[in-house]
Amino acid sequence: MRAPVEPNIDAIVAYVPGKPADELKRELGLEHVVKLASNENPLGPSPLAIEAIKQSLLEVHLYPDGGSFYLKHGVAEFLDVARESLLLANGSNEAIEIILRTFRRPNSRIVTGQSSFIIYKHAATAAHYEVDEVPHAGLHLDLDAMLAAIGENTRFVFIANPNNPTGQYVGEAALTRFLERVPVDTLVVLDEAYCHYTCNEDYPDGLKLMKRYPNLIVLRTFSKIYGLAGLRIGYAVLQPELANYCNRVRAPFNVNLIAQNAALASLADSEFVRRSVELNNEGMRGMLSGVREMGLKAADSAANFILLELNKPVVEVFKALLLRGVIVRPMVGYGMPYSARVTIGLPEENQRFLQALSQVL
Repeated sequence: MRAPVEPNIDAIVAYVPGKPADELKRELGLEHVVKLASNENPLGPSPLAIEAIKQSLLEVHLYPDGGSFYLKHGVAEFLDVARESLLLANGSNEAIEIILRTFRRPNSRIVTGQSSFIIYKHAATAAHYEVDEVPHAGLHLDLDAMLAAIGENTRFVFIANPNNPTGQYVGEAALTRFLERVPVDTLVVLDEAYCHYTCNEDYPDGLKLMKRYPNLIVLRTFSKIYGLAGLRIGYAVLQPELANYCNRVRAPFNVNLIAQNAALASLADSEFVRRSVELNNEGMRGMLSGVREMGLKAADSAANFILLELNKPVVEVFKALLLRGVIVRPMVGYGMPYSARVTIGLPEENQRFLQALSQVL
């Protein structure tokens, strides 16, 4: 029997996440595996978040606060935004899906970078959007070409800043020029999942730009710098009127109790964030130096990962690294068959990767 699905669903290729470490241990009988595939914080969660998680376990028989009252107030105060402008979600992935569903019109389209976070295309296709993918200029988003791709049916433009998986960022001047020229009825989604790792002086603050550009939506997450990827918690900041519609569409109890409490506690631990950034900066220097000494290309990155250009097909290297207990992320699905994305881990994890890579090459 042919599955009763529409063509847009039939065309979707299932998202393939980074290979779990436990899965590789089971497959190869390994005791220790280094996973540098999913851009997770190698320090784990904040100690304050861990304590909040422990306390929350006593209440998991209860439904969570459907409006996430305390977390919403905490985020609003932390960011200095109105709580009415927040959409809390089961990861920023869900926020993307809610926003797409809420503001879709007949024949709607999105514009995104060809080598950008693949979930933009995935979620938009599932929501009956047509997707216009614009080639990058090298490793950078081509904002001029993206602007030219906007048509009368373009509902959204998605910009990851820094971009995943290339690690490059759009500076404030370039982003401002772009926003000035985008039609006011086209919504621009600025995904700042990795913003905490970016130390460049010209990196723009999307929340400040929202005051000038009401069609701007900012996405952020607790999965990266805050180390809560396993709890699935993220959010969008948008104009209160738009947030109101999104909160009508989202599922009830979409953010679980443990995630709410852990995220709120994380906001109070600025020292943990500082240590995480410091560890990433040190690891980034060592990682870039190590791969370049092997004669490989890797651009400077504004995130917590590098995009590594290899001298042989990435699938071949990926499989060989697995045999040595190291997991990275092949970029074949992003149209880069010779590239791998590698997360910056703990010093000993980075060193093990570099050693294994030198053996494979």
